[in-house]
Amino acid sequence: MMKAFLYHVLNHLIVDEYRKHKTTSLDVLVEKGLEPIVNDSGRLSNILDEKATLLLIQHLSEKYQKVMRMRYVRDMSLEEISLITGQSKNSIAVQTHRGLEKLKLLYNRPRTKV
Repeated sequence: MMKAFLYHVLNHLIVDEYRKHKTTSLDVLVEKGLEPIVNDSGRLSNILDEKATLLLIQHLSEKYQKVMRMRYVRDMSLEEISLITGQSKNSIAVQTHRGLEKLKLLYNRPRTKV
């Protein structure tokens, strides 16, 4: 029975060794010549989308432009906007929601080439 026991224990030790998560330091990888790649394409895409959205706000009616700029460009809360405009917080929330819906329609419309 000793032979079976040793085989069983050694088999588990081998499996444990392969299952161990081996961490590799970034310093060791750099020393070996590997350089980390920085991908800024997502950030660039966000910046371009933000600029496009700011341009699209100009196509909204004046009522929605005012609220959308305060809420999303100046990052004001609904309470702050309602104090400035004199409207209720609920009406400001409705206007921002409707403005977002209109912006989505403008953003997703087919663009014509000039």
